[in-house]
Amino acid sequence: MTEQQLPDWADPSVSPASLDAQGVSRRGLLRQAGLFGAAFGTALAAGPLATPAAAASQGRDQERDRGRGLGGDDPRLAYLVGDHHVHSVYSHDAKYTFDQVARAGAKYGLDWMVFNEHSNVGHAKYGAALEHQEILKARAANPRQLIFQGLEWYIPGAEHCTIFTAPGRHEVDLLTRFELAYDGKLLGYTAGGPTHPDTPRNEAHAVAAIKWLAAQRRSGYVDDVLVFANHPSRLGIDSPHEIRGWRDAAPEIMIGMEGAPGAQGGAIPGWRGPTSIRGEYENKPSADSWPGYPADAYVTYGGFDWMTATVGGMWDAMLAEGKLFTITTNSDVHRVVFDTWKNGDWPAGQNFDNTGRLPDPVNTGEPQPGGDFWPGQFSRTHVGVTRYGYRAVMAGLRAGRVWLDHGHLLDGLDVRLKRDRDGGRGVTLGGRLRVRAGDRLTLQITVTTASRANPHGIVPELAHVDVIRGAVRGPAGDRDAWRAPDTKVVHTADVSGRKGTYTLRVPVVAGDESFYVRLRGSDGNRHGAGYLGASVDPHGPVAHAPGDGDPWVDTWFYSNPVFVEVVGGAVTPPGRGPGVCCRAGAGAGALRLAAQFPAPLKGKRSRRSPRP
Repeated sequence: MTEQQLPDWADPSVSPASLDAQGVSRRGLLRQAGLFGAAFGTALAAGPLATPAAAASQGRDQERDRGRGLGGDDPRLAYLVGDHHVHSVYSHDAKYTFDQVARAGAKYGLDWMVFNEHSNVGHAKYGAALEHQEILKARAANPRQLIFQGLEWYIPGAEHCTIFTAPGRHEVDLLTRFELAYDGKLLGYTAGGPTHPDTPRNEAHAVAAIKWLAAQRRSGYVDDVLVFANHPSRLGIDSPHEIRGWRDAAPEIMIGMEGAPGAQGGAIPGWRGPTSIRGEYENKPSADSWPGYPADAYVTYGGFDWMTATVGGMWDAMLAEGKLFTITTNSDVHRVVFDTWKNGDWPAGQNFDNTGRLPDPVNTGEPQPGGDFWPGQFSRTHVGVTRYGYRAVMAGLRAGRVWLDHGHLLDGLDVRLKRDRDGGRGVTLGGRLRVRAGDRLTLQITVTTASRANPHGIVPELAHVDVIRGAVRGPAGDRDAWRAPDTKVVHTADVSGRKGTYTLRVPVVAGDESFYVRLRGSDGNRHGAGYLGASVDPHGPVAHAPGDGDPWVDTWFYSNPVFVEVVGGAVTPPGRGPGVCCRAGAGAGALRLAAQFPAPLKGKRSRRSPRP
């Protein structure tokens, strides 16, 4: 395998003068974390491959970390930017070569990316092996990127998932064996309606598939493997009990879902049509849909999936069980908005089923249909790592050290929650802090604002940071429940006009009940009462009018939660959770918000993108 190199921004041998403003900013954050240079690059000495003994040792370390609460004590972290959902000519409905996609990812600042091609007869028979050779070439041609091979799995009876492995001898073999044995489309296990006779079999097969992946990891056949559910609300066919079932089958493998789908350019005004929606969430309930979802679940809110965008909704219902479930965002790149390339023509007698690969695309010079962005152009998943490498990214994802942004809204975000009586660093995203009832805590949020214009030419400006708090009540009694009634926005900091790096310190009081906190914020251009009402979310993301969803002027960031385990506490009756005090910085007055919520933010003038 080609020797891996650090990204430019992390490589001490690369002059700062050759970096753009964001690269300089990221290097500064790396220095602040104490990881610049050898401390960050130590993983490169061993390369991305592991011996069975090393894999076993890594597995023991991960089991120990899970025992500490999926994060343990808060380490010093660098954040790598990535995308786990991209396609190339090895997907039957995509267009671009590996090289085109990998170079675009490098151009837009990605450190890691996953090629997760759609399962298909041609892919299983021919494409996966051919694709692996392309993966090896792409790794050689882009040594400063971490390029994973994956698969977009058609879950039996449900939607799609990203599956990807750590590089190694069996990475393509595992994916191909899995595709042939467990893919819902290839097996014809597609029915998922609540009354369909095949649904129980299909749902059971999906659970068995995830357990099989976990067994391959435990055996050392592959160093690591992870699964994320893709666009979960797009068709309404991922029921709450299915999502819980996948997670519970192997929580170290099935670790999360897309908080925001790809296709974020799908509703740029005047482009695809008057009915288009961001994410191409343009569907209605079908016979396979779970009937408990409202019609409003089939659209996006601020570009985010309804499950994530709804404070007190499905994502929060998962977190309220006290179990980490990570969210991501990605490009799902098939056809890029305003791109001029079209699919090449098939030679006589050839098709995807008998080749496993599309012909190379052809540049027409004229804009072609499409609603996606290039990887890293708009959607970014930031993963906290302590060193650089493939397994480090996967470990960071599993630990939940993740935050997301659209439109390059932020350069950096660092979150720590700690007890006031301690002198330690506390825990970070995905972590778990044990406290006593009545303990006073501080949620420390360090924001680094955008240092340059994003790919659309806008310098993003963060307008507010929201703190969202929810009670942890243990496993759901109803596996199809999608509400977390004790989760709500408890504080908003108006940060309009603030530049550079600054820290918000939010006092938090632990009551008798375990809880979690998570963060969200936006550019302030479009917001309103959240899906479950203003008393829960007074200025949340809102659905745009069909055909009028300019993504560049409605950008948000979301973070994973931090869990707080209250030791020896009693169960608090619903609606009687402890208050949260908030202050914007040292010396500022504290405001208790136990029974009071912030007023909606003042609207900002929209900076609409030019129409095509």
